[in-house]
Amino acid sequence: MTEIVLLTSDAFEAALDGLAEVLHASVLEGASVGFVLPFAVAEARRFWEGQRAAVGSGDKRILVAREGGRILGTTTVILGMPPNGRQRGEIAKVLVHPAARRRGIARRLMLAAEQLAQADGRRTLVLDTAGLEAERLYLSLGWTVAGIVPNYALNIHGVPERTIFMFKELPADA
Repeated sequence: MTEIVLLTSDAFEAALDGLAEVLHASVLEGASVGFVLPFAVAEARRFWEGQRAAVGSGDKRILVAREGGRILGTTTVILGMPPNGRQRGEIAKVLVHPAARRRGIARRLMLAAEQLAQADGRRTLVLDTAGLEAERLYLSLGWTVAGIVPNYALNIHGVPERTIFMFKELPADA
């Protein structure tokens, strides 16, 4: 059974290889999440290593979907905001390993991320996506399109593509 867990800073080091595997496989399958080809596993691991301080401070919280000890998916909830933005959070890097897709893992990660943000007092969440499947998922979860920016980011092949910015208002009662 797949479980969704919050990575503690103590568990972060042990999760690095699994996180890197999910990021690497996702990018190779076309996920536009900040990287272009060629993209090595070592680069994916360096990305996650760069998140260590923010995880330790609580500015970022990383959720993982695990099954039998293997990480199948992840998402990041960014809570470190400036003083005038402490009512909001951001969702980033919603990733599911290609071999584990179509099992509801991304949906479960998103629901857990929303709950985590709400429990932390966040009332507005934002995210951006370039993927049509991801857009459909977010819309089905009650997210609203705020706007579309053409040529915002490069896809994995280095070609500029549109990015969709979305938001969701959370209830005040956790």
